[in-house]
Amino acid sequence: MATNPLKSDAIMDMMKEHLSTDAGKELTKKIGLVYQINVAPKKLGFEEVTYIVDLKKGEVTKGKYEGGKVDATFSFKDDDFVKVATGKMNPQIAFIRGAMKIKGSLSAAQKFTPDIFPKPSKL
Repeated sequence: MATNPLKSDAIMDMMKEHLSTDAGKELTKKIGLVYQINVAPKKLGFEEVTYIVDLKKGEVTKGKYEGGKVDATFSFKDDDFVKVATGKMNPQIAFIRGAMKIKGSLSAAQKFTPDIFPKPSKL
């Protein structure tokens, strides 16, 4: 188990708060999909922490999804997730560079844009 907290934790906490706002509720209405995000401290696939961003219920949780199958799964290294979430790296470029891996529905994955994250001004 990784002892160092991931930078992604802070983003997920903000995401949780963001989803409880009116803007966040609009997102859940508009998107209505469930995403799994695996974040690795240093190397993809190793010591990953799993987050579920449930844009059906408007929740962010840590650990495996209990409600069946997720619509799409993303894997990132911690630093790369932070860059994508804060709009410093375009998700398409992250994917092309191999900084982001996607499993599941591509159409669902395409709805997972930096717009769903709270604006970086809050960072």
